[in-house]
Amino acid sequence: MTENNSKHEVKGDLNYDSKVIQKIIGIALSDIKGLLTVNGGFFSNLADKIVNTDDVTNGINVEVGKKQVAVDIEIVAEYGVEIAKLYDQIKKKIFDKVKEMTGLDTVEVNVTVVDIKTKEQHEKDSVSLQDKITGTTKDAKEKIGSRVDKVENKIDDKTEDIKKKQMTNRVN
Repeated sequence: MTENNSKHEVKGDLNYDSKVIQKIIGIALSDIKGLLTVNGGFFSNLADKIVNTDDVTNGINVEVGKKQVAVDIEIVAEYGVEIAKLYDQIKKKIFDKVKEMTGLDTVEVNVTVVDIKTKEQHEKDSVSLQDKITGTTKDAKEKIGSRVDKVENKIDDKTEDIKKKQMTNRVN
C-alpha cells in the first residue's frame, strides 16, 4: 500500500444570496445609536403599519459579486444626531461585518435619509394596526369577562333567593 502525498483539490464556488448580505447588514445596524430604522420607503412602511414584522432586510438593497458588495439603504435618523457621523458609523459597521462574515469587500454604501424623527415620534409611529387590534381585542375580552362575572354573580344571587323561597314554602 503506497501513501499518496499529493494534495487533492476540491473544486467549487462559494456564493451568497443577496438576502444573506441584507440580513447581515440589518442585524449589524440594529445597535447604532441615532439610527431609528432602516426604511424601505412608502409601501414597506405601509405594510409595517398593518402587520408587525421582524424583517431586518427591509430598506436594504445589495449587489453581490464574487468579491465585492455594493449597498443602498434608506434610513430614518434620530432628530438631533449629526447625520454625517451617523453615515460614517453605518459604512464602517457594514464594511466590518460583511468582511468578517463573508470575506467580501464592501466597495460602496449609499445612504438616503428619508426622514428624521424624535425617539418618541418614532415609537408612536411604530405601533402597527396589528398592535392596535390586539390591544382593542384584549380590552374587549377584559370588559366582557368582567360583565360575565357580574351576570354570574347575579344568577348566583337569584338562585340563592329562589332556594330560600322554596325552603320557606316547604316549611310553611
